[in-house]
Amino acid sequence: MPGVKTNERPGTRAVLRHYKMSATKARQVLDLIRGKEVDRAEELLRTTPREAARVISKVLASAVANAHNNDGLEPDELYVAACYADEGTTMKRWRPRARGRATRIRKRTCHITVIVARLPEDRLERRRSRQAAAAASRSRRVAASRRSGGAPEAEVAGEERPNRATRRNRLFGRGQPAPEVGDGEAAGEAEDVAEAGEAEDVAEAGEAEDVAEAGEAEDGGAAGEAEDEGAAGEAEPTGSAADTAAGQDEEKG
Repeated sequence: MPGVKTNERPGTRAVLRHYKMSATKARQVLDLIRGKEVDRAEELLRTTPREAARVISKVLASAVANAHNNDGLEPDELYVAACYADEGTTMKRWRPRARGRATRIRKRTCHITVIVARLPEDRLERRRSRQAAAAASRSRRVAASRRSGGAPEAEVAGEERPNRATRRNRLFGRGQPAPEVGDGEAAGEAEDVAEAGEAEDVAEAGEAEDVAEAGEAEDGGAAGEAEDEGAAGEAEPTGSAADTAAGQDEEKG
């Protein structure tokens, strides 16, 4: 005896008709969520980078809303019992081609159907046990964190709890002793110091040369001034001799 047909499965359904997409593209996404729980199906659709995933997620949300509002079912206890895409009407258009011919363009549509139903009792029991185990594990972690207070080991041992500034410094490594320098790093620092000393010696030698050149320039300037004074001195006696000769001529006259 054949089983129940897909479109006759019990449950709450939502249908989207005449959506402008081929049924093949929609079926590739529907295969991902078939038989999955609603929350898992929504997660898969949210992370699937396809246009059909966005549309199917809306259809799934509509089916869940119908089950909650019309049938009184809890959304957490639902799963995707069936989902399928049927071909809809195909719009035919024409595109001109070479030599006066024309090519048909088929713009396909599809009907997307999603059926949700309540999980069987065995699956519900397994789901509840998983949730209870997860909640118990989280409670244990929270209790352990509260017992230790999230503080350093000093508080657990009975010592005084450090203040916020101390914890921040520990977190960012502030106020910690500097790491010891190895042989390689020490050698590198020694080379840097030697290079710095050589650079200072070169700078001092350059300054000394500049000072010497400035002294020579000053000596040259002083010698030039002395020569000018000598020339002026020689010129003065010549002028006095001329005055003396002029005076003798006047006496003679």
